[in-house]
Amino acid sequence: MKNLVIVESPSKSKTIEKYLGDDFQVVSSKGHIRDLATTGKGGLGIDIENNFTPTYKVSSDKRAVVKELKALAKKSDHVYLASDPDREGEAIAWHLAQVLELNMENDNRIIFNEITKKAVLEAFQHPRTIDQDLVKSQEARRMLDRIIGFKLSKLLQSKIKSKSAGRVQSVALRLIVERENEIRRFKSEEYWTLHANVKKDNKAFSAQLIKIDGKKAKLKTQEETDAIIARLNEFHVASIEKKVRKKEAKMPFITSTLQQEASTKLGYGAKKTMQIAQKLYEGIALGGHTEGLISYMRTDSTRLSQVFVNDAFAYIENEFGKEYKGKARQKNDEHAQDAHEAIRPTNIHNTPEKVKQYLTNEQYRLYKLIYARAVASLMAASKSNVVNAIIRSDNCDFSANGSMLAFDGYLKMYGDYESTKDEMLPELIENELLKQVELEGKQHFTEPPLRYSEARLIKELEEKGIGRPSTYAIIIDTLQARGYVSLERQSEGSKTKVFVPSEQGELTDAKLQEFFSSIINVTYTADMEGHLDEIAAGDRNNIEEVRTFYEKFEPLLDEAYEKMEKKELERTGEACPDCGAELVYRNGRFGRFISCINFPSCRFTKSEEEEANASDEVCPKCGGKMVSKKGRYGAFLACSNYPDCKYIKSTKQKEEPKPTGELCPDCGHELVERKSRFGTTFVGCSNYPKCRYIKKTPKAAKADEADSEQEKKKAAPKKKTTRKVVKKAADSEDNA
Repeated sequence: MKNLVIVESPSKSKTIEKYLGDDFQVVSSKGHIRDLATTGKGGLGIDIENNFTPTYKVSSDKRAVVKELKALAKKSDHVYLASDPDREGEAIAWHLAQVLELNMENDNRIIFNEITKKAVLEAFQHPRTIDQDLVKSQEARRMLDRIIGFKLSKLLQSKIKSKSAGRVQSVALRLIVERENEIRRFKSEEYWTLHANVKKDNKAFSAQLIKIDGKKAKLKTQEETDAIIARLNEFHVASIEKKVRKKEAKMPFITSTLQQEASTKLGYGAKKTMQIAQKLYEGIALGGHTEGLISYMRTDSTRLSQVFVNDAFAYIENEFGKEYKGKARQKNDEHAQDAHEAIRPTNIHNTPEKVKQYLTNEQYRLYKLIYARAVASLMAASKSNVVNAIIRSDNCDFSANGSMLAFDGYLKMYGDYESTKDEMLPELIENELLKQVELEGKQHFTEPPLRYSEARLIKELEEKGIGRPSTYAIIIDTLQARGYVSLERQSEGSKTKVFVPSEQGELTDAKLQEFFSSIINVTYTADMEGHLDEIAAGDRNNIEEVRTFYEKFEPLLDEAYEKMEKKELERTGEACPDCGAELVYRNGRFGRFISCINFPSCRFTKSEEEEANASDEVCPKCGGKMVSKKGRYGAFLACSNYPDCKYIKSTKQKEEPKPTGELCPDCGHELVERKSRFGTTFVGCSNYPKCRYIKKTPKAAKADEADSEQEKKKAAPKKKTTRKVVKKAADSEDNA
């Protein structure tokens, strides 16, 4: 009989089966097969009165899978559980062992960090028992999430019509709303900087005022700035400092830093990044074989295996030279579990260019980033020659800096993602008098803190120890799905998108802070995350952790039910066309919309925009109401029954062609002036579409128009600037 190997993902099974040979059959559980039941008191699946005993149930969509696995297990000599090498994977293995009635004392748990033949075969040489402490940690996490998710969500749904709350989700919302409140409270303040723009040997550089009479320069007004300008006269070089600055490469990726860098460098959201990384990990068909290209992508350790380090060093020396070799470093966060390695390529010889033909563009870009970061982390530091000059006048110090890259080091590999700019100062001599100096005062205003982008939010959550990097993509997706936040462009023309809380999101946060601030906060959530890690290490009891939380949570919940005001749905004053009940306003993922009060029994909905922009016209095709909409070419009317009815009607009043008095050279009809759909004016034949002649604008006319525009610009008054420029020149031979 064959040995049965059960993995999580179907895409892994074929690859691993090829590695193991004919004596093994590899099948997939397709993720979790069981979850907490939704029966019992409160539908928690947790018996609160009986020592918080969980009740598990095979998921309805996994019954057929479980039936098949049971049949295969009975026919097999050995069953191996090879789910992912993390807390969730350990729990899946435990649930499988429970359902398949396997002996928990047997060494049937297989762990590998990468899907390569060598790693898989080696893992089967060292099977182990299921780690019960890891299982208990995951179980405690799931029970806590269920208690909060069910009980708190039910409260919010009944009181303020919010869809859900979560142990980590609600804290992430707290950060976003808190930042929005900081922005609203922010009061901008004026301040000035003073710059000495210096020319020497046909080179120009700028120095900024840093000290006035030995104290840090602080200029709040133009008057203060002008007073300093008035006292300055001769400028000389007070000191010159030259040094070599080294810059080490960043550590190899962990889950959170990969999500951050993919966001800022590639424009990928956290969810998209993890989906692509999952595929790269599970295996890519490389011609005649399938191979996982990266190690496991859910990790918080920066450790690299010695095997990879040795291979990478050999590659670096061969490709770039001995001087580019660095050293292996490890710098883990205090919360890091170090269960497995950093994210890295599984084979140093699978360079991005070598495997590019087998990858999609998105896969290639992410793999290139991972490959470059892992190799660069093992390369020598870059070196720059840095010069700092202090320019002095009347006891006021100006600082100027210049640098020149002397050795690129790790930038040889990571230069596409980290740019350097050489900006050298001209040759300066201590105590020399500078003859060409222009003083420039610049007005500034303090700016409010930035809203969170995906990258910034992930970084904040990680730094504060909130949740686990593997869950960040799900959290971000849930906040948007619930209509609590939206991702919007930071500013017009900006590619960066930032989180903006919705009205419902702010209401949800406000009520959670009013009644649950002692548990929905950064400190409490981070401490709980630490406790879960202690359970995983065998240093804390999982049931006691759940009990402690519940005893704190339950009284708060009771008080909220008693005191939280109920938010009534706003009526529109209209009747539902389907069932006749009242129509009400609701909040969804994409903002406010109108629906039937009898939802979910009646599912009639329409957009608020549709209501506001309704016209008096009726669709000639289906009899529906026509609504005003805006498209790329302006306003138009569309049927409210879209997409069932796609009738549209232009609202533009068509301009009649204007006669020009000229005749068409092609057909002899009159030439007329028309407007294109883009709003531009042109001259064409009145016999269109039979004659498609269009008069070309003479180049001379275009040139005249351009000259005319330039003259207009010159004649127009200049905009006022927020800076003041004053020229101060030291005595020279010309002034003597």
